Amino acid sequence: MDMRDGPERMFLSAATVAEAVAARRAGAAVLAGGTWTMRDPRRGVSLPESVVALSRIAELQRVEVLDGEIRIGASVTHAALAGALSGLAGFEGLAAAATGAANPAIRRVATVGGNLCAIDFAAADLVPALLALDAGIELALADGPRLLPISDFLRERSELLKTALLTRVIIRRDVAASAHVRLPLRKAGDYPVAIVSIAQSTDGAIRVAVGSVEPVARRWSALEAELAGKALTPEEAQALAEKTNDFIGRDGIEAEGWYRREVLPALVRRAFAALQKGGAA
Repeated sequence: MDMRDGPERMFLSAATVAEAVAARRAGAAVLAGGTWTMRDPRRGVSLPESVVALSRIAELQRVEVLDGEIRIGASVTHAALAGALSGLAGFEGLAAAATGAANPAIRRVATVGGNLCAIDFAAADLVPALLALDAGIELALADGPRLLPISDFLRERSELLKTALLTRVIIRRDVAASAHVRLPLRKAGDYPVAIVSIAQSTDGAIRVAVGSVEPVARRWSALEAELAGKALTPEEAQALAEKTNDFIGRDGIEAEGWYRREVLPALVRRAFAALQKGGAA
């Protein structure tokens, strides 16, 4: 592990996951793409006194497409993820989330792990896409690895990430099709007002997840229950979304909470239409 001390801050470059976990337990912040950390001063947050960089850990930069699952390293960039998933049936939604987030410059450096670990970033595109895919999150801790559902990770991440290191995202290959739609105010890299991700399993079950509307992305359980066992048009799905809309929108500088909530049924319609066309919104 390389260490370079400055007058106020320390930089550590870990060669292994174990080294990174040790640094994390000692209080170092994780640096992968750095696109969230570099904005700390603009959010009124002090830069960390010490960081551990993951760029030398090769295993965290791989996407493994296996027969039964896909394993995505935490340091995989959005651009690399989009390339790895291109043309892969069932993962159109996640590919669209990786392709459409932010802007090309950010996508070349922003990582999967960073998107999941930015606790105060409600508009992360990959999070609802991974929720719809019912992904598993692999963490490295001092006493060994731990795998937990993404919904549990999101609920517990403030505590977990005090000492743990997110290493991989694991997704079962039981998805027939998926889609991801977002509503930005402009097309110039704005954070989305609202996001709807949808995935249909090979057994026909449909999962729906919503991001950017509330402080933390979540599954739309009430809508999923209404959709169960039904073959619906996009317009019929929109009607059910209007009926089951139980979201409480968050106010932000780019949109008020009521507006985020109100656009959701239309995004559900678009997501269903994209799902029927193979994921292309």
